Amino acid sequence: MIFEQIETGNMQNFSYIVGDEKTKEAAIIDAGWEPERLVKAAEKHGLKVKKILLTHTHFDHVNSLAKLHKLTGAEIFVHEEGARELEGKGIPMKALNDGDEVKIGKVKAKVIYAPGHSPSNVCYLIENKLITGDTLFVENIGRIDLPGASPEDMYESLQKLKKLPDNIKVYPGHDYGSKKNSTIGYEKKHNPFMKASRQEFFQ
Repeated sequence: MIFEQIETGNMQNFSYIVGDEKTKEAAIIDAGWEPERLVKAAEKHGLKVKKILLTHTHFDHVNSLAKLHKLTGAEIFVHEEGARELEGKGIPMKALNDGDEVKIGKVKAKVIYAPGHSPSNVCYLIENKLITGDTLFVENIGRIDLPGASPEDMYESLQKLKKLPDNIKVYPGHDYGSKKNSTIGYEKKHNPFMKASRQEFFQ
């Protein structure tokens, strides 16, 4: 698998290139900013972008979606909640649900529905890498005071992620922590929201 984490825009967003070395098919995960740069990054690896996967539909993750779709003609995948939110944009989308798999060549991205920051938030588990969007950051979590956010949903999503093996690598939607990526084990030890009991979380 080819994998690259790319910081884009002026809000410390991360986008991701995921590619199959054999078929040369690729996906871009999150399309907030700098679509031409993302396409060039894929081409640098000899990849052709066939799919665009969204972790959720906040503007800083979909801002360049129309342009990226125009550049690549790629299929767009988003959780069904996000598909409803983006209706009327004139861009065809495929709706995802918890447990679905998206194939990127022979590489499989498993969908883990993880709302809380937004109703459409999903994580993508790709081999030993977890793309978490704005559900889980390094040492922090996404905001839960925005329209559509839910502290209860966020708590339950974090409990779901805590059940993953400690060695799963965490790749967040923003560069907000002390490092650009971590692991589930690291977050369970160092992220106060992952460590918190239910009572502590809602204090």
